[in-house]
Amino acid sequence: MDLSQIKQETLVVASTYKPEPRFLLAVLQDIQRKYKYLPKQSLEVVSEYLDVPLTKVYGVVTFYKAFSLTPKGENIIKVCDGTACHIKGSMNLITEIKAVLGIDPGQTTADGKFSLEIVNCIGSCALAPVMMINESYYGKLTPAKLRAVLESYREGGMVDAK
Repeated sequence: MDLSQIKQETLVVASTYKPEPRFLLAVLQDIQRKYKYLPKQSLEVVSEYLDVPLTKVYGVVTFYKAFSLTPKGENIIKVCDGTACHIKGSMNLITEIKAVLGIDPGQTTADGKFSLEIVNCIGSCALAPVMMINESYYGKLTPAKLRAVLESYREGGMVDAK
């Protein structure tokens, strides 16, 4: 995708909001949803459109962990490492993901299919250990169940979150 196309598409997204600084977070969230990260060109367009200094835009983007300045995979894996999940073996899940996908937390697979993130809590303690892939939850995971879930995503589908 070329730079002018990113700028045009970003302007289309931003223009769904009034050009007011108060919409900065909402515009950034929509752009990230579209690209799975925030391209530099998009931040420049947002800065201009909302009349917010580029330094402030970068300040917001780097403050919130939910935003990323680097491309994310098609499927974003979030492994919970909160207390309940940690006690129930979340580190085993992280080790298994590293073995199966060959990535560490914060990385994306070479084919762009998966990104791995470790999060403090996803609010599903009863399902510990739990992970999310995109918007689907997978709980009471074992390394074998985890491998099956990852394989289903590799094949382009997803399994029931059971």
